[in-house]
Amino acid sequence: MLGYGGGPGSIPLIHKEVVEKYKWMSDEDFSDLLALSNTLPGPIATKLAGYIGHRIAGFWGMLNAVIATTLPTIVLMIVLLASLSSIKDVAWVEGMTAAVVPVVGMMLAVLTWQFFDKARKGMGWLQTAIMSVLIFVLLYFLNIHPGILIGVLILFALFKPNKAFFKEGGSSS
Repeated sequence: MLGYGGGPGSIPLIHKEVVEKYKWMSDEDFSDLLALSNTLPGPIATKLAGYIGHRIAGFWGMLNAVIATTLPTIVLMIVLLASLSSIKDVAWVEGMTAAVVPVVGMMLAVLTWQFFDKARKGMGWLQTAIMSVLIFVLLYFLNIHPGILIGVLILFALFKPNKAFFKEGGSSS
């Protein structure tokens, strides 16, 4: 409820609860869910909560998880924004905000490294490094929208030739 940095900032917290504490899914399942959630529109924390709730307790679990993810934040934001607007220029409020930013940055860096390591294990160092540099150039220097890049990568994954298919002589069994 007091997560700072939006949905991406809460991903490591969700991961810790779902994978490490309650063991509702494996690290690999969570990574796959996170990758899929990033391709869909909408807030990431709500999508993660909805899927995890559905996986654990069906429709009612999904409904409970989505309400539990959104309602407290809505209420808290209304209360905090009403009170914070009157003290936003106070030094300790500015200091508190500045102190939280590096923590969120480090949490996102750890998550990034976990994704990079998973890609390295699946594709190897060279292919992962080349792809990472290429994506960085496309996003940062050429200003390609992330949605376009994700769409192209999904299409590539869907339509790339399956090497195992050709090794087995064309049989799909």
